[in-house]
Amino acid sequence: MISLIALLGNPGREYAHTRHNIAWMVEPHLSFSGRLNWQEKFKSLTSTIALADRRLILLKPQTLMNRSGDSVQSAAHFFKIPPEEILVVHDDLELEFGWIAWRRGGGLAGHNGLRSIAERLASRDFSRFRLGISRPVRGNTADYVLSPFSKSEQNDLDCFLVCAAQRLEKTLLSDEPLPVTANKINCL
Repeated sequence: MISLIALLGNPGREYAHTRHNIAWMVEPHLSFSGRLNWQEKFKSLTSTIALADRRLILLKPQTLMNRSGDSVQSAAHFFKIPPEEILVVHDDLELEFGWIAWRRGGGLAGHNGLRSIAERLASRDFSRFRLGISRPVRGNTADYVLSPFSKSEQNDLDCFLVCAAQRLEKTLLSDEPLPVTANKINCL
């Protein structure tokens, strides 16, 4: 059962519409988004909501991506939440744009936010909701994740965000355990 959801992104206006911030872009499309009361705590924006008769803590770390673990570990420690009850929502270069996948544990695929969380929790046993942003055809991946979506991607972005929010919410409300293997789903 998930108790804490960390939506990874970078704070600051210059990063707001970049690929690295796709998890933050999903949040407004959750049906309960309007009831979230964000407060600054644990080096993040934090909100708590009752959903399906349980309390969920949502975090938007306000550190840069490569320090996301500071926020997640602080909140997990304060609320006594083990890694197995943490879900990290993040961008993923290894999935094509428009694809989503679930995963528990495993490798970090070079994602600095995941690396930071794994180091700070001393565990990789957290779950992930992966949002495909595709790998660049050429160029530096760091520049790519910090760039805005292409014009063609922007045409499909809202549809992708709505679908991802619906899948996330459906899974959170389900009595079924989170999927434990990569499970690609094309939202477009």
